[in-house]
Amino acid sequence: MRFSTLVLPFFFSLATARLFTVTNACPFTIWPGVWTNTSYGTAKPAVEGGWEALTNSSKQFAVPDNWAAGRIWARRGCNFANSQGPESCVTGGCVGGLNCTESGSPPITLAEWTLSPTDDHDDYYDVSVLDGFDLPVRITPSAQCAVAECAVDLVANCPQPLRVPTDQNQPAQGCTTSCFANLDGNPGNSSNCCTGQFSTPESCPSNNIAFIDYFRGSCPTAYAWTFDGSNRDIIKNCAGTNKADYTVTFCPPAQ
Repeated sequence: MRFSTLVLPFFFSLATARLFTVTNACPFTIWPGVWTNTSYGTAKPAVEGGWEALTNSSKQFAVPDNWAAGRIWARRGCNFANSQGPESCVTGGCVGGLNCTESGSPPITLAEWTLSPTDDHDDYYDVSVLDGFDLPVRITPSAQCAVAECAVDLVANCPQPLRVPTDQNQPAQGCTTSCFANLDGNPGNSSNCCTGQFSTPESCPSNNIAFIDYFRGSCPTAYAWTFDGSNRDIIKNCAGTNKADYTVTFCPPAQ
């Protein structure tokens, strides 16, 4: 079972800051989360690991431009009164409760970055549905660089085996993947998870993954397959000379 982690090799120098804006354009409250995989670098955004975001609210914070393997996502249906763990939210819950100290639990739509601190490298960023989907999201750079997005609601028509929660008496709030739904019963050796004997691009072609076409059909440029990291239609880049700021919008308006 694999999670998407956007990492590109850079030689880091003294970093300056970028401005990130996270906007909740959804007609309901969400709880954004921010996490850094410190296996790839210790630089972290100047913001807590999560917060409550009312509808039509925005939060801005500085991000060092040597931020590597960073991600932002939104959580739904949270209640931290009785739990500070992943079960505190219907989607995207994390260790730490409101203030995430680890990444969120599937299903979550992820916005991911590895920034460049130097002019001779690029920023790289993507929107990933490899861990499932809970809300539409768009990444908009301040520079004239490509938008990354999965801006379509994939929850409403989510295939029944992937629906979260599975209880039909509760409203759907997420759409997980065939891997995390454990459809083949063996996540350690699965053609849906690209694990075990299926751990290479050749042994785990995307067309063998159950329901992947549901995600790719609506969000063709979202990271949906473990081996999408080499696809430059999916991994967007923005020249380091731009020192781009980024806006992350959940439930973005149609363009």
